[in-house]
Amino acid sequence: MNLLSTFFLAVILTLTACQDNKNPKLVWSDEFDKPGAPDPAKWSYDLGDGCPNSCGWGNNELEYYTKDQKNVRVEEGKLIIEAHRDSLGGKAYTSTRIVSRKQGDWTYGRIEAKAKLPRGKGTWPAIWMLSTDWKYGGWPESGEIDIMEHVGYDPGVIHGTIHTEAYNHLKGTQKEGKITIADAQDTFHVYAIDWTENKIDFFVDDQLYHTVTRDPKDDFKGWPFDQRFHLIMNIAVGGNWGGAKGVDETIWPQRMEVEYVRVYQ
Repeated sequence: MNLLSTFFLAVILTLTACQDNKNPKLVWSDEFDKPGAPDPAKWSYDLGDGCPNSCGWGNNELEYYTKDQKNVRVEEGKLIIEAHRDSLGGKAYTSTRIVSRKQGDWTYGRIEAKAKLPRGKGTWPAIWMLSTDWKYGGWPESGEIDIMEHVGYDPGVIHGTIHTEAYNHLKGTQKEGKITIADAQDTFHVYAIDWTENKIDFFVDDQLYHTVTRDPKDDFKGWPFDQRFHLIMNIAVGGNWGGAKGVDETIWPQRMEVEYVRVYQ
C-alpha cells in the first residue's frame, strides 16, 4: 500500500469513528408497551419507608413505597407511578420507587426518559441514578446523579444535580443546574444526561442547560462517576425539600407518567 492509499484509509477510519460517536447505539430501553406490572426483567423496587437505617429515606419523607398496582403499573403505553393519601406502615401516603439495579447498570452513556410530572405542594418526583456497587462507600461517597428533580411548590422548575462526598446538599456544595419548563406538569418532556469520563451534560428536550466537568484535582471524593450506576424513578411525598412549604392534603392521588426510558452508548 502506498503512502497516498494509507493516508486516505486513515481519513476514512477517522470519519467512521467520528460518525459512530455521533450515533451511539441503543443498549437498553423500556417502551412500556405491555399493560400490567412493569417488566420484572428490567425493574425491581425499593420498598417501605427506609427504616430502620434511614427512616423517611434520609429525607424525612412521608410515603411508604409499595409495588402494588395502585401505585405502579403500565397502562396505555405509559408507566404510571402514583402517590396516594392513605395509610400503610405508619405513613400517611403510599407511592413507588422503581429501580433498574443489577438489571440495568451503566458506566457512561446517554440516559433519557420522557415523562409528565405530578402537580401540587408536597410532590417530589425524581428520575435519578445511584451507584450499583457502592465502591467508594455509602451515600454520598459513591455519588448520585439527578437527571430530573421537581418540587411541587415550585412549579415548572427542573433541577439537574450531582452529589458526591465533596459536593452535596448537606454541605451546600452540590453542583446543580435549573431550567424552567412551564408545562412540565401538563406535557411530556425528555429529561436526559450525556455522561462521559470527565463530564456530565444535562438536557431537557435536547436543550443543554447544565454541565458538570470534573476538576483535574478531584479524586473519587469529587468524581466517583467511573463506576456503574442504575436508574431510579419515584414520587416522594413531603420531606426536607419536597415538604419545605407543607403538603396539600387535597390534591391526591398524583402521578408521574413515563412514556419511555432509553439508554445509548
